[in-house]
Amino acid sequence: MTDNSDNKGIKIFSLSSNRPLAEKISKTCGVELGKATINQFSDGEIKIQIDESIRGDSVYIIQSFSDPINTNVMELFIMIDAVRRTSAKSINVVIPYYGYSRYSAKRRERKPIVAKLIASVLENDGIDRVLTLDLHSPQIQGFFNKPVDNLKMDKIMASHMLDNYDLSNAVVVSPDHAGVGRARGFAGLIDSPIAIVDDRDPGNIKHIPTFVIGDVKDKVAIIADDMIDTGNGAIKAANVLAKNGADKIYVVTTHGVFAKDALQRIDESPIEKVIVSDSVYLSNDKRIDKLDVVSVATLMGKAITRIHENKSVGKLFK
Repeated sequence: MTDNSDNKGIKIFSLSSNRPLAEKISKTCGVELGKATINQFSDGEIKIQIDESIRGDSVYIIQSFSDPINTNVMELFIMIDAVRRTSAKSINVVIPYYGYSRYSAKRRERKPIVAKLIASVLENDGIDRVLTLDLHSPQIQGFFNKPVDNLKMDKIMASHMLDNYDLSNAVVVSPDHAGVGRARGFAGLIDSPIAIVDDRDPGNIKHIPTFVIGDVKDKVAIIADDMIDTGNGAIKAANVLAKNGADKIYVVTTHGVFAKDALQRIDESPIEKVIVSDSVYLSNDKRIDKLDVVSVATLMGKAITRIHENKSVGKLFK
């Protein structure tokens, strides 16, 4: 296959959710972003026009399902349809943040499984492959009958923290019992013990946990989670850790959704730093001093290159 550095055979398009990340990914791949015009009619309907030939090309469309999530999801559906009607060789969707991933199981009667619904629509729209990052629910991979590469950010985050923070007295903390596996995995990467916040009702904002399983006194406590939305879980955990004598409190997470007043509340909390990726676009007004942003661009760019060259993506997991 032709080397992608000469800008042949591969086209990368950015939709509206996170163009700065798309620009970094395309630079990693050695190509320029494809040309497309994205507008809305006066009634809010989305209008997309592809402004260059993509006949016979492998097309990669980058779109995070972030705020405004419903508009961004619909943009992707419409863009896929436009690409499918222009004789592209393949259609690959790159979803750094797969929103609606918390709706991946029917835990109560008369509830939808939206993550499956989105997977079905994407497949019916004609995609060939999905590239995503740290799915909130790994079983979403099974919702597709097409290849799904769910990249992991933990090794990059661990390397970044080892290079930039003093972790000689660190302990990795799960904010609740459900996240123990994630905390244990990250602890193995930085060679530290784990602790668990004994939050018996993590979905209840009013419930305040008081106990920590494990030793956090005078330790650098690192709360490990896959995403921060409202920030309730991280802030509750940080307050408990502070009361139990933690010296410093960090949060390491992949997806920074930061809904509503989450950043303001984090700024007022005992959390010293939030190490987060750029899978979700963070505008300048969200770039508070407590944020340490680590880019996913190189990881995702390498994955796109390996897919395009018919090489194994599994090497990126090692």
